[in-house]
Order: sequence, then C-alpha cells, then structure tokens
Amino acid sequence: MTQPFELPSFYVPHPARLNPHLEGARAHSTAWAREMGMLEGSGIWDQADLEAHDYGLLCAYTHPDASAEALSLVTDWYVWVFFFDDHFLEIYKRSNDREGGKAYLDRLPLFMPADPATPMPEPTNPVEAGLADLWRRTVPSMGEDWRIRFAESTRNLLNESLWELANINAGRIANPVEYIEMRRKVGGAPWSAGLIEYAANAEVPKAVSGSRPLRVLMDAFSDGVHLRNDIFSYQREVEDEGELSNGILVLETFLGCTTQEAAEAVNDLLTSRLQQFENTVFTELPWLFTETGLDPEGVARVLAYVKGLQDWQSGGHEWHMRSSRYMNGGGAAASSANWWDQYAIGGIGTSALDVLRVGAGRGLPGGAGELGSLSGVNTLDGTPGSTGGVDPAVRRARSHSHVPFQQVGPSRLPEFKLPYTVQLSPHLDTSRHNTAEWAARMGMLEAQPGVPGSDIWTAEKVADYDFPLCSAGIHPDATAEQLDLTSAWLTWGTYGDDYYPVVYGRTRDLVGAKLITERFSAFMPVDGSPPPVPVNALERGLADLWERTSAPMTVDARRKFRTAVEDMVLSWVWELNNQAQHRVPDPVDYIEMRRKTFGSDLTMSLCRLAHGQAVPEAIYGSGPMRSLENAAADYACMMNDLFSYQKEVEYEGEVHNAVLVVQNFFNCDYPAAVRIVDDLMHSRLKQFEHVAQNEFPVLYDDFELGSEARALLDGYVKELENWLAGIYIWHRDCHRYGEADLRRHFGRGAAAEAAPVVGAVPVVGAVPAGASGGPADRLPDGLPAEPAGGAAAEGAGPVSVGVGGALPSGALPSGALPSGALPFGALPFGAPGLGTSAARLALAAAPVQAAAGRAEEAPRPGLVPTGPVGFGTAGARPPLVAALPGGKGAGASE
Repeated sequence: MTQPFELPSFYVPHPARLNPHLEGARAHSTAWAREMGMLEGSGIWDQADLEAHDYGLLCAYTHPDASAEALSLVTDWYVWVFFFDDHFLEIYKRSNDREGGKAYLDRLPLFMPADPATPMPEPTNPVEAGLADLWRRTVPSMGEDWRIRFAESTRNLLNESLWELANINAGRIANPVEYIEMRRKVGGAPWSAGLIEYAANAEVPKAVSGSRPLRVLMDAFSDGVHLRNDIFSYQREVEDEGELSNGILVLETFLGCTTQEAAEAVNDLLTSRLQQFENTVFTELPWLFTETGLDPEGVARVLAYVKGLQDWQSGGHEWHMRSSRYMNGGGAAASSANWWDQYAIGGIGTSALDVLRVGAGRGLPGGAGELGSLSGVNTLDGTPGSTGGVDPAVRRARSHSHVPFQQVGPSRLPEFKLPYTVQLSPHLDTSRHNTAEWAARMGMLEAQPGVPGSDIWTAEKVADYDFPLCSAGIHPDATAEQLDLTSAWLTWGTYGDDYYPVVYGRTRDLVGAKLITERFSAFMPVDGSPPPVPVNALERGLADLWERTSAPMTVDARRKFRTAVEDMVLSWVWELNNQAQHRVPDPVDYIEMRRKTFGSDLTMSLCRLAHGQAVPEAIYGSGPMRSLENAAADYACMMNDLFSYQKEVEYEGEVHNAVLVVQNFFNCDYPAAVRIVDDLMHSRLKQFEHVAQNEFPVLYDDFELGSEARALLDGYVKELENWLAGIYIWHRDCHRYGEADLRRHFGRGAAAEAAPVVGAVPVVGAVPAGASGGPADRLPDGLPAEPAGGAAAEGAGPVSVGVGGALPSGALPSGALPSGALPFGALPFGAPGLGTSAARLALAAAPVQAAAGRAEEAPRPGLVPTGPVGFGTAGARPPLVAALPGGKGAGASE
C-alpha cells in the first residue's frame, strides 16, 4: 500500500536501549494473553497477531532497566491495553454502539478498587479478566497516592473512548486544542507514566505529585507519545479504520493543508513538546525541590521518573519504527528518520549543541531552504514556503530570539463572530464610582511603602480600564452589591497582574514574588480564622474581597474558590520565570497556562456558587463540563490577546501573547498569525456550542439528573454566554488597548524610544540593572488586564532569579548600547548562562534577506544572530541588525 506521506525527521535526543530480559517478557506475555482468553477464540487476535505487534519489544525498549519480573508485568499491562483498544473498536466503534460501550466501560472500575482487599465481581470477558489479574499483581507494591492516580488515568483511558465513539457518530473532527486535551486521556500516555513509576522503582512522592512541574512533565511526555503515534498510525487509523481522532487529520482539516504538511506540523509540535519537557526539568524542578524541602530520596525518585519518561520516548520511537502495526516503510529510513546519532552529545537539553546531525543543515548557511513551516502561512506575503519541518536546534533558538518592543502599530482585529448579546446591568454607573473609590481605599493608586516603582495606577487609568463595564456584561442580573463585588475582583486581579512585572520584573526578584504569593493564602482562611494584618494593597484588597465573598460559602466551596485564586496568582510567577528566560512559550503550555493567568476558573467559579448541592460534584470534573469551560476560556483569552497585541508586544516587550506564540511556532508574520488565532478562537466557540447542544444532554442522562439540576446547568451555559459577551463588550469599549490610550498611559513615543536601536550590538545575558537615566526609567508601567476572568493576564511580563547581574566591564564596544537601546530586563537573543550560546544557532543571512525583502522589507519574526556557534562564541557573532534589509529595526510591521 502506498504511504500517504513521507515520514518526517524526528527529534530523538537520546538513544534507545534494549532490556536484556526481552525474550522472557515475550514468552510470558503470550502465555498470559492465552490464559486471559485474548487469543484463539476471542475474535480479536490470534497468536500471530500478538507476535507481529511485539509488545514485548515495545516494553523492552521503553523500560530498558526494568527487572525481569517488572518487565513481564508491564508487558502484560500493554498487551491488555492494546487488546482493549482493538476489542472496543470491533465490538462498539464499528457498530457505533454507544449505549453498549458505556455499559461495558462502566463495569471496568470495579476491577480497580482503591483498597486491594475489596472483592471484585466475576469477569465476563478477556478485558475484565486481564484487568482483575493485573490489578492484584501490581498495587500491593505501590502506595495509596499512586493507586489513586493510576486508577484515575486508567478510567480516563477507558471512558474517553466514548468521546472518540461520539465523534465517529457525529462525523466530527476535533479542533487542535480539544484534540490535545482529549488525546491525553484516550491515548494512554498518562497511564504509561504511572507504569514507569512502577517499573523504575520511582514512585513520585505525594508532596510533589500534584505540582505544576510534574504535571507539565507528564503532559509533555504524553503529548510527545501521542503525536508520534499519530504520525505512524495515520494510514491504519484514518485510511483503514475511518478514525477521526488523529493529529495529522486534525491539522490537515484546521489548516487546510496537505497531508505531508500536516505531518510536518505535527512533528514540529512533537519537537516543541519534548523541548518543553527539557525546559521544565532544568528550570522548574530545582525550584520545586527547594520549595518543598524534598529529601534526597524523594529527589532521586523524581529524577529516576524523569529518566524513565525519557527512556520511554526514545524506546517508543524505536518500536514504532519496527512494529508491523504502523506505517514505517518508505520515506526516510529508520537510521535517518530522527535527530539522534551515535556521535551526538547526549543528555536532556543538549541537542542544540550538535550541528552535524543528519538534516541539521536545513535553514543554516548552505542548507536547503529556510525554516520550513507550513506552506501558505509561513511567508510574509502569503506565498508558499518550505514543506520541511523545523530543525530542533533552530526551533529551540527561535523560541529565545524574539526582539522585544517591536513597533507593530494598532492591533489587527478580525471579525468577532460572537452570536451572544447581553443587556448591561442597570447598576453600572454606580459601580463605576464605587469601584474607583474601593481601589483608592485599598491603596492601589499610590506607591506601596518601601517598594520603589510601585505607583503603577492612577485614577485616570482606573476610569479608563472600566472593570465595572466588564462585570455589568458578565453579570447583567446582579444586584448592586454583587456587581460591586465582581467589579472589585476584576480590579484586584488586574492590579496584581500589572504589579508583578513592574515590581518584581525590574529587579528580577523572583524570590520576592514567590514570598508575597505564598502569603496570599493566609488572607483566604477556609475555617473563618482571622487573617494576618495586610501590608500592601494586594493583601488589603484580597482580605476585603475574601471576607465579602466567602461568608455564605460552605467550607468545601471556600477551599475550591481559594484554589482558583491561588492558581491565578501562581501563574503570574510562571510568567515572571518564563520572561526571565526570554522564551516565547510552547503553544500547548501557553494555552493551558493562559486560562490561569486570565483568571478564568476564578470568575467561572463565582457563577457556579449558586448551584449549591443540586448538581453532583462529579459533573464539574466530567469531560463535557471541562470541555465547555475550557472552550469558553480559550475564546476569551485569545480575544484578549488579539486586542492587547500592540500593548504587550510594542509597549511592554511581552512574550506571552497567543498571536506571538503562533508567529514563533509557524515562523509566520503578524497578519498570518492573526488569521490562525482567529480560526482557532472560533473553532473553540463552535466546540462550546457543540458541547452545550450535543454532549450536555447525554451527560444529563448519564448522571440521571433531575429537572432542577438540568435547569441549573442550562442556566450555567447561558451564564458562560454572558461571560463571553461581557468580555467582548469590555474589550471593544474600554480604554486600555487603543493606540491613543496606550500613548496616554505609557507616554507618547515611549514604545518607540524603547525599541531596539539599529546598530546596537545584541547582548546575550543580563543588561545593566537600572542605570540612572537608562531604559528602566522608561519601562511601561503595567501589564495586561484580563477582564473576563477578572484576573488579568494579557501577559505578565517578568523575570526570574539566576539571570541577573550587570555586564562586565568592556563587554561592549563604547557606545554600542546607547541609552534606551534595550528595556531593562530584556534578553533579546536567548537564555543566558555558561554554555548556552550554542543554543542560538545562526540563520543564513541570504534566506533571511530574501524573506525579509517581501512585505515592505519587514524582517521575519524570530530571527537569531548569524555567526559561529559553540561554547563561548556569543561575542564573536555580528549584530542581528546587520542581516536586516534597509537598516530597519527588527520586527518592523505593516
């Protein structure tokens, strides 16, 4: 059979290793599968099928250091999960039998009791028999926290098969964000991560198992596994089985591109997720270990788990290249279909050091073509570009090479096809007065004691930002008191998001930011105990809001609402840390964190308070509910990013904006990125409507909800529609984002003065810390606001510990960095630190100039300096501006 596309070149930074106990695992799993009834007579497999799939080889590659006993058990788990997948396909997917599939899946949790002593029912099919046997053999050696987590990931893996079945029934192809989220559950990689803990004797300590770094590691690992599988399985799933749940098909449909181009885009996203994994290991795990005080044994277990995830990626790739189950013939040979070879420098994060790998010449001097992005979107004038994928080293470098404070002009706004309208609250004018008075009373309009530069807001700005307008649309039926309260929450969240980058970003005081963030929890007591005495406007405002909001709540509701606030404020620190690396975020990590920086869950939870006990708690954790809320949040967040693009990119030097993230990922220009964000935003809106109209009725039936609960949830959908409409009205009518407003708030010409100066030598590392009269004095005075969720977050700007320090004497030629050349804290050309210069690979000057020669000679976003690479070579590279046509500053826009 002819392959539908040529396999792309994969990023595999570590060699696969083979477990010496392979043959024993093969023999054991064959005997076990026959004992469980999975072979002859099952109607699904025979022994020849099992041998051809060779799950023993998969596990031997993905768990190279496991003992013989552990490898056999893990192999049995994989035989079981693949048998389940094929069994569910034959019995329920091919016949579109959702009702029968649900009954089948509902029994399986009975074979995974949290208490190992709990009796199980009698199995009725091979899937139940296999699960019962595996659970009994596995859980005795693992702790309770692991059992809970592994049972949940197994349930997700099984239950979300109904989502795939529903999409087949509806003939519906998911949008990219929805697909990534659901693929994690149905794809099984989180489940695989649990088995890594078992096989590597690396059970993650409970103290850190729920933390952001561990979550990101598992999510990035999962996405890498699933996207890789989508590339290899496209032919079998889409062409043979009629599957609609495949990442290549999703991007092919969303982008309107060829199958080959979609495969390259999926592979680029796979690379980005693996590099997110590496970044998290080096930039977030050390902080986590320090903050939690994890003991050496706990640290060793986490690092062993990280190594296990790394082994799985490499081993899984090798297995896909060998298994008869997947498309792995033709195209690039196995030996050249990835970025690893025996001469590469090994270790997490070192791939950028090796410029001699096969294919590494693409996009470099003398290489073929430019930075291959999708044709049709990767060039400034819209002409087709290269179809090849982006070199991993170049992609890593590009994420650190954004030039801040580019003059982009007024934000380009697409048509917002929002079908919802809302009447504003009649209490709006009164709330405007009360909210401004409240902000002044809390101390938000004055400098904080002992905190230089903290006078970030004025009465004029509060009036222009007009947060009551947003609240009046979100809560049109609120009482006057309720409207004042929600307006104050929006004000507090936006003030905090503006405050962090100015106060903690300028001084690189990540420790100070973490300390104040940790104090916030004390001002939100769930047991009614008195809070400490507030020492600044943020604490004073939070204490007041918590007292007014939490009084009627139950203890459990207070705890959940406090978590929503904590998630939002912690996301401000994430922005500071990311800004310090001068790193445009990975697109998946950005979208998921953006919901938190926007305060989406905080404001949505305010809407849910009125539901009381009529709606079962499990409803809020269900797939349809999370899908509905995330779709609404993403629409609002991307809307904000479109409106705030000029504010963030030109006036604040931000890297946290969806349009910029798309520009960086696809290596496209501003107008092309706006089109992509617009398409994604409206695909999320269509998903919101699909869930409300099609999935909620099924959810109601599955939970056997009464009329009261159904009415409350229907009302909640309407509240979210108001939420979206209110946010749009606020963005359209407030005075925070227009060019005239920006000039008034930031000072006329401030952005132009702060923009990179042609002829200045780009500097890798820190810039002088607040020299008198220098750029620090002209820093923008605030960060973005996020009405919608109340909690601002167009992009907190900011910075981190460990990247500070002034330039050494003589580091720059005299006059090379004139006053105003770079804003304080800008790291324009990559992450600093010993040995990091090699990550900033050179781009060919000729392709750069050729690309930049189009569209009014504007340079392509994401350029990195040309010149030699390698440890200690940063100073030898010529300025980036030398490569730009016509002497224009980087980032000139239409």
